[in-house]
Amino acid sequence: MKPQTHLIEPQGTLKNSKCYDRNLSETDDRNSLALQQRATEKKIVIAGGGTGGHIYPAIGIAQALQRLDASVDIAFIGGSDKLESTLVPQHGFRFLPISVAGFPRRLTLQWLPTIWKIFHGLIQSLRYMKALKPDVVIGTGGYVSGPVLLAGLLCKIPIAIQEQNASVGLTNGILARWADVAYLAMESIGENNSFRRTTRIEITGNPIRPAIAAFPRREETYRKFGLHPERKTIFVMGGSQGAHAINKTIVEVLPHLVEYADQIQIVHQTGAMEVEKVQEAYDRTLASYPTANSTPIQNSKAQVGGSGFLYCVKPFFDTVEEIYSIADVMVCRAGGMTIAEVTACGIPAIFIPLPSQTGNNQVLNAHTVAEKGAAVVLEQGTFTVEVLVKNLTHMTLDGNTHERMVTASRALGKPNASNDIAKSIFFTVN
Repeated sequence: MKPQTHLIEPQGTLKNSKCYDRNLSETDDRNSLALQQRATEKKIVIAGGGTGGHIYPAIGIAQALQRLDASVDIAFIGGSDKLESTLVPQHGFRFLPISVAGFPRRLTLQWLPTIWKIFHGLIQSLRYMKALKPDVVIGTGGYVSGPVLLAGLLCKIPIAIQEQNASVGLTNGILARWADVAYLAMESIGENNSFRRTTRIEITGNPIRPAIAAFPRREETYRKFGLHPERKTIFVMGGSQGAHAINKTIVEVLPHLVEYADQIQIVHQTGAMEVEKVQEAYDRTLASYPTANSTPIQNSKAQVGGSGFLYCVKPFFDTVEEIYSIADVMVCRAGGMTIAEVTACGIPAIFIPLPSQTGNNQVLNAHTVAEKGAAVVLEQGTFTVEVLVKNLTHMTLDGNTHERMVTASRALGKPNASNDIAKSIFFTVN
């Protein structure tokens, strides 16, 4: 069931606001008064959405702001029917919806309703600005942040931009010249012409949860997932929804890894759609090989093939920091947030970037990390199974190579990005 949508009327009153802000009265007039008279020291509006890659950085910044100052008043503005309308309230933040739409990639009649939706979203955002009177407006990208940041500009409120990728998103690129501050994930982004007129640029990295990099490597974590602490762990992750191309490739690689059964093990996050299919492929493939000199762990929750190869296949890991803590090498996509987490943990990676993303963000992200010696890039559809096996075993089992890549990855990691951004925002407000 979708959350109810409410709009601010011309007078500034909120309808159905109790769905998004339990601290406001159910009476419309009182809702408006409460919005305008909140007595906290700082008021901040955050916008960003459409995908988790824009929403989670926004939530990470908000949580860091709260850690630094519990009295800060934070409101999220986003699409009424987009992912943020669910995720933001789940994390305990106030959510205010607007009408949003992305521009079609070619000239069609769809531009007419799109323009109307964007204009309507701008009017709604202006009304929110009038009611909330924020000290700063923060945008983390996605077309939803466009009308919100523009409303902030029109109301002469300082605006901040956070960019997660090596190439600048459309909305961030357009509004960068008017931003008071831009928080960039990578050094190379600062050289982009979009930011040449930005008042202040800070290379902070992407905001991630503190637990991601802080979780220690412990034997009980290996036992929990039925793995062996003396084997190297390869973590395969296609994202929260999985990645068919990566799932398929790893299944094809399995027969080539059997001879290393006493040295390596795999943790594979498949996504919900393909978990049964991938699990069956692991079971079938590894059971068909002769038993190696390997002793299965008692009470293992992982699956142990006939080869003695240890593997744990799950659709999703709620506490992914546990897996990061024991991962020695990653095979994954190259989204901005994935790279932030991997480098914060100092894990060498084989990136198989999503090739169809707008602006080729993931390919550029991946090569930016690879140029520093922390990763290998294998672009989807252009490499063979043998090439992947060669890179994977070399990175995992060659001690000098692995240690060199760990050092390079850690040098790129910025585990304190969320706190650094929060401190800078308070400085901007002051």
